[in-house]
Amino acid sequence: MTTFDRREEGFENRFAHDEELRFRAVARRNKRLAAWAAEKLGKTDADAYFKEVMAADLTEPGDDDVVAKIEADFKAAGVQQSDHQIRRTMDEFLAVAVEEIKAGR
Repeated sequence: MTTFDRREEGFENRFAHDEELRFRAVARRNKRLAAWAAEKLGKTDADAYFKEVMAADLTEPGDDDVVAKIEADFKAAGVQQSDHQIRRTMDEFLAVAVEEIKAGR
């Protein structure tokens, strides 16, 4: 194996590791986000709502599908919450999730 091959393999392994960590962090973020939204919506089963949010997250790449789901649910329930507030809350929960993963929790 050449030095180039080892470097390439190292980059591939790092990429796979980073993507796994990102997936775990986004899943944790979505769980917190679903709990936050469920509370605002008056839902008693946050786990069921989390499953709905995760299903919405698989609709398209990125976070827009999750934001759209929560915005639609808030609008239907008459909850006043801006797109900006939802995205800011998502960012806060993602930062917490990343720190937890880095700390091994």
